[in-house]
Amino acid sequence: MGKYIVGRILNMIPTLLIVAIIVFLITRLLPGNPAAVMLGPQASAADIKALTEELGLNQPLYIQFVDYIGNLLQGDLGNSLTYNKPVIDLIMERFPNTVILAVCALIISIVIGVPAGIIAARKQNSIFDYLFTTFSLIGVSMPIFWLGIMLVLFFSVNLGWFPATGMGSMEAGAGDFFSHLILPSIALATIPTAQFARITRSSMLEVISQDYVKTARSKGLSEFIVICKHAFKNALTPLLTVLGLQVSSMLGGAVLTETIFSWPGIGLLIIDAIGKRDFVVVQNMVIFIALIYVVVNLVVDILYKVVNPRIKYSSNKGGS
Repeated sequence: MGKYIVGRILNMIPTLLIVAIIVFLITRLLPGNPAAVMLGPQASAADIKALTEELGLNQPLYIQFVDYIGNLLQGDLGNSLTYNKPVIDLIMERFPNTVILAVCALIISIVIGVPAGIIAARKQNSIFDYLFTTFSLIGVSMPIFWLGIMLVLFFSVNLGWFPATGMGSMEAGAGDFFSHLILPSIALATIPTAQFARITRSSMLEVISQDYVKTARSKGLSEFIVICKHAFKNALTPLLTVLGLQVSSMLGGAVLTETIFSWPGIGLLIIDAIGKRDFVVVQNMVIFIALIYVVVNLVVDILYKVVNPRIKYSSNKGGS
């Protein structure tokens, strides 16, 4: 297990390096001078030249890349010119807000999606199962930007129940904080809820037909014990895969959700940086999101072993 974790950590390095190369080339090989784009059309030639030298864009491409990678290895993500502060400080300010939104959405997804999937599997081919299939398909297919706008229009504009945008503060009271959190959490949780429900249903259908489940029932155990202790535990592995993907996506920056609700997380930070042509922030935020993905995938692989000790890991292949 320890060798596998070390091997996976080492495998993260080339993955992040490839992402860094791609991001670097995209930001450097696009037509035009990034310094001129960042300063805008009213900038003087002297200002553009000074910023070009400050960013090192006057150096040969390979020297720029070596400097960029060297700074990344030292944890130096550069400074944002539009925000006038280090990028790492921007991440530390915004990332906790994204975590709050993602955790709340994840709780909603699991609390609703997993039980719905279990019930649908238990009542296969019933009216509930058909309704479940219909609503889960709608949930997976529903565009987040449309749902977010509809939630704001109905619950904020028409009913006035919740604030339309922004993030509440605990200093203003728990009511203010959670009232701002509800609508973006629901919007962000819609697709994960449907996916959790669908994968739980399919996994449970495979498990509840196994002989050991039938044996547990024949021993007179209650249906609750049979489902929760015997069936659901063995259906967890596929669910963990979906969980890892959804957590990565949420923590990586719920760009659409944060933009619609003006939630001050890293998703909104990326959109703002793109609008302000701050390529330093954009390229380093992409690296940060890639790091989140690989770390979450590593944690999920470790959870596989915790949930199912029979899984054997290989340091070369990653698991079997």
